[in-house]
Amino acid sequence: MHILINKKFLEYKEYKAKCALGKRGIGYKKKEGDLITPKGQYKIRYILYRKDRIEKIQTKLKKKVIKKNMGWCNDPKSKNYNRLIKLPSVYKYEKLYRAENIYDIIIVLDYNMNPIRRNKGSAIFIHVAKKNFSKTEGCIAINKILLLRILKELKINTKVRIVNQK
Repeated sequence: MHILINKKFLEYKEYKAKCALGKRGIGYKKKEGDLITPKGQYKIRYILYRKDRIEKIQTKLKKKVIKKNMGWCNDPKSKNYNRLIKLPSVYKYEKLYRAENIYDIIIVLDYNMNPIRRNKGSAIFIHVAKKNFSKTEGCIAINKILLLRILKELKINTKVRIVNQK
């Protein structure tokens, strides 16, 4: 069973959840910062989470605790582009340890990771949605409670399919 993302919903087994997508919708990602959620099928690399906000995360997937000095490099000039990095960094990055709760739980997808192509886009995550489900910069965002429920059932070989159908 795989996760299906289609327009405004994420579906997995009996779950169907409203989700927020990139500001420019689902499509073929052309470059870093294009605000598109990339169409395709992806593996789940691992889970990142805030231990101070999620006491115990139940999942069969590999997980890492988000620390204050963690970021995700989104600067194509860096040799660490589209990778988890330690902060500070001279290159552009997205801070993972935030005051807002959107990165309390992050499912890291393997978009543009094997091989990494500079400027092709970085940091495609499934993470916690804002209360108003406002659009993302390319990630998929869902309700935190539902994300925790789904994590319990995911298997190591679960794939994420992002499609653009009516």
